[in-house]
Amino acid sequence: MRDPGLPSLDQLRVFIAVIDHGGFAHAARALHRTQSVISYTIANLEDQLNIALLDRSKRKPVLTEAGKALLADARAVSLKVDGMRARAKALSAGLEAEVSLVVDVMFSTCKLVRILHAFQNEFPTVAMRLRTEALGAVTQLVMERECHIGISGWMPGAPDTIERQSCGFVTMVPVVSPEHPLAQIKGKIPNEVLREHTQLVLTDRSTLTKGQDFGVRALRDWRLGDLSSKHALLRSGIGWGNMPVEFIQWDLDNGRLVQLDVSEGSSFSFPLYVIRRGDEEPGPASRWLMQQFLNLEDATPDQTQAECAAASQRAPAPLTLRRR
Repeated sequence: MRDPGLPSLDQLRVFIAVIDHGGFAHAARALHRTQSVISYTIANLEDQLNIALLDRSKRKPVLTEAGKALLADARAVSLKVDGMRARAKALSAGLEAEVSLVVDVMFSTCKLVRILHAFQNEFPTVAMRLRTEALGAVTQLVMERECHIGISGWMPGAPDTIERQSCGFVTMVPVVSPEHPLAQIKGKIPNEVLREHTQLVLTDRSTLTKGQDFGVRALRDWRLGDLSSKHALLRSGIGWGNMPVEFIQWDLDNGRLVQLDVSEGSSFSFPLYVIRRGDEEPGPASRWLMQQFLNLEDATPDQTQAECAAASQRAPAPLTLRRR
């Protein structure tokens, strides 16, 4: 038996059309060809593949078992080619092939997911490369051109090449497990008492702010590499720490974590910025994506809380994104 030949894209699309439109005549009308041309094309395809794709013994052609298997392959090839053509058209119009984004771990997961869903719908041909980092690592990745766009907290000492625009803030609150000694204290907790208990803090994996501490009050601290580990250790009762309220609202509502009433303030705002290199011009997809984050500045606190509360009800477990 001879090996199958190489079918053309046109043959595959005619094959798909015959199935999708319910026969040779309907496919001919849809493709603006004669029925004889459609029949001839299918016959040539079957000859190329050395196998019968359609059972013509009935009034309406029906897929053979082999035809059912190969129809899925034909669709996959056709979709791949359509995707390649769409990407080529977008690239010729100046659209980026890929957008790279690095997001501070403090940024709201529910907002990020909503924005990325919208990005995928708006730019289906543009690949997304997403990273999450903490503190100065976000700015460093943008500085080193590893990422086009960053969502970062304010970083002192950032070079002049970094442009930033405000995109809102994250509300941070100090929390502990309900079994932790600090949770048993009634009234405001003095700073000197807070300092005696182990504080869980995120460590900066960049050199940009090496040796600097942000929000560290305790005499003893544990340095952690990611927010999910910090969250797990807080719930286990190992120590206390500041967390984004949207990240832990589910735990607060269900009593798995308790917000501390500390004398220096029981919450504070962590400002966020869209950052990029000012010496590089963003493409259309990058500009659109940055604008979605900038629009968050206009969102009211009630809108933000309602959106993320609804998301936490649907998915209580926080999303963990791959880090570098």
